[in-house]
Amino acid sequence: MDIQHLLDRLEQVLSESPRFPLTANLLVNEDKIFNVIDQMRAAIPEEIKRANRIEAEKDRIMAQAKEEADRIRTLARQEAAELVKRDAVVAAAQQRGDNILERARRESEILKRDADAYVMEVLSKLEENLLHSLGVVRNGLRKIETDAAAMENPTPEK
Repeated sequence: MDIQHLLDRLEQVLSESPRFPLTANLLVNEDKIFNVIDQMRAAIPEEIKRANRIEAEKDRIMAQAKEEADRIRTLARQEAAELVKRDAVVAAAQQRGDNILERARRESEILKRDADAYVMEVLSKLEENLLHSLGVVRNGLRKIETDAAAMENPTPEK
């Protein structure tokens, strides 16, 4: 039986008991009072057992919730660490890629300058050779013209 119900019955027995006039004393039915008290004695251990079971269940649920919370926190930390690691890897790869691109640009500029210098050197030599060849051709033409003119106008021999 519920302890609260038994307390209500005890209160009811007392409130229904007659009073001694001009005093705060009651005339109670001893059998009714002891009967309710006996039921309370029987009910209290059961209530305490129930409360202890509820308390144990609460402790079990709290321990289980704490384990679950710890597990979730551990997983969250691991996932956060993985994300940080992955972000670090991505950032490092991005940095490395940027470095490679920058080095390639610098090397490309150097190769372009070297190629331009080489082309300028080859073209300058070619121009020099062409000018020399042009000079030889002109000299040859002049010589032929001079020889041809000399044959057309022979000079008397002395």
